[in-house]
Amino acid sequence: MVSFLESVNEKPFRAKQIGEWLWKKGASRFEDMTNLSVSLRAALDAHFSFQAADIEEEVKAGDGTVKFVFRLHDGQKVEGVLIPSAGRTTACISSQVGCPLRCAFCATGTMGFIRQLHYAEIFDQYRLINDKSLANFGKPLSNIVYMGMGEPLLNYDNVMRSVEILTAPWGQQLSPSRITLSTAGVAPAIRRLADDGFKAGLAVSLHCADELKRAKLMPVTELHPLKTLQEALSYYHSKTNERITIEYLLLNGLNDSTDDARKLWEYCKPFPVKINIIEYNATGDKFAPSPAYRLEAFVNYLTNKNMVVNIRRSKGKDAQAACGQLVQKRLKTEN
Repeated sequence: MVSFLESVNEKPFRAKQIGEWLWKKGASRFEDMTNLSVSLRAALDAHFSFQAADIEEEVKAGDGTVKFVFRLHDGQKVEGVLIPSAGRTTACISSQVGCPLRCAFCATGTMGFIRQLHYAEIFDQYRLINDKSLANFGKPLSNIVYMGMGEPLLNYDNVMRSVEILTAPWGQQLSPSRITLSTAGVAPAIRRLADDGFKAGLAVSLHCADELKRAKLMPVTELHPLKTLQEALSYYHSKTNERITIEYLLLNGLNDSTDDARKLWEYCKPFPVKINIIEYNATGDKFAPSPAYRLEAFVNYLTNKNMVVNIRRSKGKDAQAACGQLVQKRLKTEN
């Protein structure tokens, strides 16, 4: 940008002003950049274009949760969710169009992998959902979770750049503690997070601490076995000193026995964790949620081992906006 500005006889400091319009004020048109001259705005408009995402559809659930379908510049679509709760509003945003991991319980995996999201497309989801939070609830977003479509750590550079924009003084100035990145367990990238000084929260979708069972539910286990993932998480904690969130989806008769709870407890011994127990949101007839008595026994086992356990009740199910339910049809390519 600096070289372009010099080519049109503008001072280099204009680059900072343009950056603030993009990442702090969320501008999506050059004409809105009112502290730039008319001639500079015209030059920018002639040489650059916005490829901003737009909201194509929004569906509101009975509990106030809102699901958005975002249409990207090439016609592909991703989904995001605005989740209101007491005292805060949270945006669940996507990092890929589709997902290559094909977890058996997740609708997004049925799409396959289509493409990576650019960091600006990730930011656009935040920008648009933040506008809706202000309009619907009278307050800006308080929390961001990278738990939408895709595996964030397989789009590492774009995701990290988007986190930088959200937290930087020249960006949205959010506290890193308000951001959580959720991964299915890409072990080398977790080590990279630690080495790069990642400041936001890390959540791991574990869902099973038994190698064979987990591999059937989550094929990523074959590339990154539980032992390798455990070592990466221990390394992450040793470098950051941060507690790791473990997400555990309870599936009736598959991973919800007290023996499964014991294996989870043993798996998490090397590092401090908070465990979020997640209820299953139907994406077909293959799985069923655990009944209340099995959930209670599972949680009681863990709490008796002095583990921090929260039961996460899903929101937005009637709008197909709950965890694991985000999916879009693949864009057809015309011949």
